[in-house]
Amino acid sequence: MEDERIIVRPAIPSDVVFAGMIIDEMESSAIARGSGISKRSAASLIEKIDTGKAIIALTENGEWVGFSYIECWDNGRFVSNSGLIVSPKHRNNGIASQIKTQIFELSRIKYPAAKVFSITSGLAIMKMNSKLGFEPVTYAEIAQQPQFWDGCKSCINYDVLQSKNRCNCLCTAMLFDPQLN
Repeated sequence: MEDERIIVRPAIPSDVVFAGMIIDEMESSAIARGSGISKRSAASLIEKIDTGKAIIALTENGEWVGFSYIECWDNGRFVSNSGLIVSPKHRNNGIASQIKTQIFELSRIKYPAAKVFSITSGLAIMKMNSKLGFEPVTYAEIAQQPQFWDGCKSCINYDVLQSKNRCNCLCTAMLFDPQLN
């Protein structure tokens, strides 16, 4: 396995076969970390794959390694980088950074004028975001579309978000503004 080449590339329609594995790993990883995560449905991941809004990592033999996707918000003013996950047996090998870089590049290609944002409670993601030019911001500076915030309802910390009137939570909001970079 150590010598097996990992391919990080845009997801294609045939990659929908990995949707269940990706969702299961997202949930079990969040539980293991004791952190919140917005649960995704297989249908939502399949839609991202089918519409060219996802990056996937696979071994040369076709084993799923990692994944991330983008979503456009507020009439194209914002695009989120979301759902970054790497299979446990492939972690700590730089795969997450490769996926993060490609999902960021995909965001910039598909939505060049949009501000790119990410919300996370993970230090590793914050560091990757910082290297790409993201800066910490308040929640008022990211997408405000109600459907974005509806995605937080399945997170264990949703009560915190609601009690703070969606002004902050345990996640850090980070933003890349193409006008400033």
